[in-house]
Amino acid sequence: MEGQARISARTPRSNARVPLSRRGAARAVGILFVVQMVTAMFGTYLIQAFVDGNLDRAPMTVGVALMACSGLAVVAIGLLMHPVLRQVDPTLAVWYPTLRTVECLVSSACGVYLLAESEVVPNHLLWVYVPTGIGGIILCYLLFVARLVPRPIALLGLVGYASLTIGVPLDLLGVLDMGAGAGMVLVVPGGLFELVFLPI
Repeated sequence: MEGQARISARTPRSNARVPLSRRGAARAVGILFVVQMVTAMFGTYLIQAFVDGNLDRAPMTVGVALMACSGLAVVAIGLLMHPVLRQVDPTLAVWYPTLRTVECLVSSACGVYLLAESEVVPNHLLWVYVPTGIGGIILCYLLFVARLVPRPIALLGLVGYASLTIGVPLDLLGVLDMGAGAGMVLVVPGGLFELVFLPI
């Protein structure tokens, strides 16, 4: 009887830790989405400056390092989200951290090539966009069906990642340029999702 009373007394305290843990993970994911987006933007800017004629390797090296930080943040997001997504669909949830890891590896390989050869891999951002887009579609679909975030936010993410994924073959075929002009419209919804709405 006394043992049972002790167990009962401990149970509420144990349960109270679960939402706190999930809330902490949610905060971490929100912060990491901002970190990965900001580091990727500055990293891309510095690398593009090198491509455009600034032959100083120091800023370019910093750009590659920032892209590596962005990649690590991406992997961390996938790992933190997996336990939550697994409760919605265990099979589909495995693909999210897997694709985010692939995204990091592709970005890192492009960075190593740039450092070694002093030139970028052709269409390097497009190859990164492929796992980003497919992984993002999986994430937002699971967020949508489980209502883990308000549905309009999940829907914005679905539209954004679908646009990103569709834009890759269109860019490769020369129909548009996702880095300039009208092609950038395909990047905007996903950017708003990752940098503004989902973190908030």
